[in-house]
Amino acid sequence: MTHFHLFLAFFRVGMLGYGGGPSSIPLVHKEVVDKYQWMNEEDFTDLLALANTLPGPIATKMAGYIGYKVAGIVGMVNAVLATIVPTILLMILLLTSLSSFKDQPWVAGMTKAVVPVVGVMLGVLTWQFITRAQKGLGWKITGILVAASLILLVFLNIHPGILIGVLLLYALLKPAKKQSNQSVVERGNIS
Repeated sequence: MTHFHLFLAFFRVGMLGYGGGPSSIPLVHKEVVDKYQWMNEEDFTDLLALANTLPGPIATKMAGYIGYKVAGIVGMVNAVLATIVPTILLMILLLTSLSSFKDQPWVAGMTKAVVPVVGVMLGVLTWQFITRAQKGLGWKITGILVAASLILLVFLNIHPGILIGVLLLYALLKPAKKQSNQSVVERGNIS
């Protein structure tokens, strides 16, 4: 049954992920974290950060990792196929039929109508990430990181992969915080 749910979850992502990665991420989150609970919020955030630093489409990278985590190699193949098969079929079907209607106003309206929905989905996911970051870092540091990221990405045009890579390196290389004697004593009393 796990393989069926895995296929179904990523098939839905493949079917509804109009616009590629940005619209797929909230859909993967809904399926993997909320519906099937294969990952928690923290694991999903870590996966998203890592997947953004690697080349290639994010939906297939996430599907491959989650599929492998849930059901091994077969799960990985299952999830990746479930993600790409709908796109392949829809591309063949839609491009064949819409090419004859491409100059019609309803085709242009259909594609323009999806953009605000994807924007809202990304906004909701962004707010969820910010509130999660606030719980671990506090509002001050989270606000500084959000502002710095905005400046680097939008105004200085730094690639997101570079920013994420630098932050990952910092997290790996920063000196570990020394535990206070109080916390060591408290842990010793609990044991």
